[in-house]
Amino acid sequence: MGARGIDRRSFLAGTAALPLGAALASFPLRPASAAAGSRHGLSVFGDLSYPADFPHFGYVNPEAPRGGRFLFQVPNWAFNQDPQTFDTLNSFVLFGSAPPRMEICFDSLMVRALDEPDALYGLLAESVEVSEDGTTYLFRLRPGARFSDGSPLTAEDVAFTYNLLKAEGHPNLAEVLREMENAEAIDSTLVELRFSGRQSLSAPLDAAAFPILSQVDIQRRDAFKGSTLEPLLGSGPYRVGAFEVGRFIEYERAPDYWAADHPVNVGRNNFDVIRLDFFRERTVAFEAFKKGLIQFREEFTSKTWATEYDFPAVADGRVLKAEFPSEKRPSMQGWFINLRRPQFADPRTREALGHLFDFEWTNQNLFYGLYERRASFFGTSDYAAEGEPSAEEVALLEPFRADLPAAAFGPAVSPPVSDGSGRDRAMFRRASELLAEAGWVREGQMLKGPDGRPLTIEFMIDSQVFERIALPYVQNLKAVGIDASLRLVDPAQAQRRRDTFDFDIISAAFSMPATPVESLDAFFHSRLAAREGSYNLWGVAHPAVDALIERGSKVESREELVTVCRALDRVLRALHIWIPNWYGSVHRVAHWDLFGWPETKPDYGFPVETTWWFDPARAGADKG
Repeated sequence: MGARGIDRRSFLAGTAALPLGAALASFPLRPASAAAGSRHGLSVFGDLSYPADFPHFGYVNPEAPRGGRFLFQVPNWAFNQDPQTFDTLNSFVLFGSAPPRMEICFDSLMVRALDEPDALYGLLAESVEVSEDGTTYLFRLRPGARFSDGSPLTAEDVAFTYNLLKAEGHPNLAEVLREMENAEAIDSTLVELRFSGRQSLSAPLDAAAFPILSQVDIQRRDAFKGSTLEPLLGSGPYRVGAFEVGRFIEYERAPDYWAADHPVNVGRNNFDVIRLDFFRERTVAFEAFKKGLIQFREEFTSKTWATEYDFPAVADGRVLKAEFPSEKRPSMQGWFINLRRPQFADPRTREALGHLFDFEWTNQNLFYGLYERRASFFGTSDYAAEGEPSAEEVALLEPFRADLPAAAFGPAVSPPVSDGSGRDRAMFRRASELLAEAGWVREGQMLKGPDGRPLTIEFMIDSQVFERIALPYVQNLKAVGIDASLRLVDPAQAQRRRDTFDFDIISAAFSMPATPVESLDAFFHSRLAAREGSYNLWGVAHPAVDALIERGSKVESREELVTVCRALDRVLRALHIWIPNWYGSVHRVAHWDLFGWPETKPDYGFPVETTWWFDPARAGADKG
């Protein structure tokens, strides 16, 4: 089951999961890039796998042919993008719904290597120099860089872009630049990004992966003041082709792309056309796939994967099913509780809700046993807390002992395990006890608070597929006296209500970068609890959480970051701000047998649309 999230809402196609937020602490930027002289790449802790003269990334096929069309459904998206509809072609602002993958039309100063945790290598930037105190980054642009209309891309465009995104960009872009004091063109090929010294460890690196816009184009039509259906001028490997609002969009490979043979692009961007069709419901999209109108589909519905891939094209080999390993990045999925709502103020109320979701019954009866339960906010990574806290974790938590639940200092909090009956009496009993302790009193069939108001909860969903999962949970909540209900809303309304935090509980899935310094701030810092469009959907605002995020921005090694994240994980789990859901350990993929793909999947991304290719031999083979 997917939801708008960083993994399902991220720039995996070319930049991995884009960074989020900016932490508070002041520090000298150390291993990330403080070495003297110009560099061809950057990484948070100074490790680069590829030398300056590398020919291509190791996870691509440098001999991949170019051509063909790729018709697919996106498994992830970012910022204001929406996989169900669109009404604007500006993907870098808060308002409107934009089509996913708009980012492939834009180049960036540097490009992430998806087989390294946090390394970037120059694209628009030929080199970068970093001041010894880590506050100033000087990028030298590569000769020949140009926009798709043939006009040169200059340092003035780069400086304009960063200043614009900080002032008017989507909150999750602007937040990364919060501590950027200025972006300035020194001359036509040199641009300087200057930070305050309070920026997080990875903010400058994350910023280097941002899309670069044309100053002339943006100013000509004031493109950041409202929705637009005129494509922004880009410099990337693709351009916007044919589209019909809310129905489909095609990205056409630019035949004269200036950096087609650059090492970061060799073996990538192989399709002539990448087409996205938009469907309001999964069943309609699945029928389109069965007919070949969609060629690639990552399946997030376990029932469909287990029982519905039995149509003729699968039987005769025209459609292939495959599983690819998931990324080695922290991720989370769950029912997110909106702490801004007064009925959720007491953590015992929130804990009680967790006892009423029967994952074991859901997995066996609705998911065909295909999923596992995730307890951590940093699942499937070394950052997840386990067992008792280490001495180093306790040292980080100790100053806040009076403000934290005792559970933060014990074994990492995990969701209860039911007997699988769907109506586990012990879990119901414990939930009722917690609700009574929180001050809720049963009056007839309803729980009421001291003010006489009933305990009401509305689950907001944007797809009917969630109904069969949420309805049994709603029935369990009603059984203990909670006035629970489901609200199915259309995509545009769902996005607006998420952006403005107008919900009680929603389901969401997110994935963070492998070095999640910026993500700590974006998801959990109190500063973003009231900022519309932020990823702090919970509304978490806790001094211990803020302090741990600040500490995370000061780490000097990955080992230190692991310790900070584990301590933070313990705090968040002890606060019961969510009900953990489920996860799959693999990408479940079905595709028409038309494509080739690299032998090696990178550990930190699954950019199918930019690394696979159309295979004429497969397309012409007789499979019937």
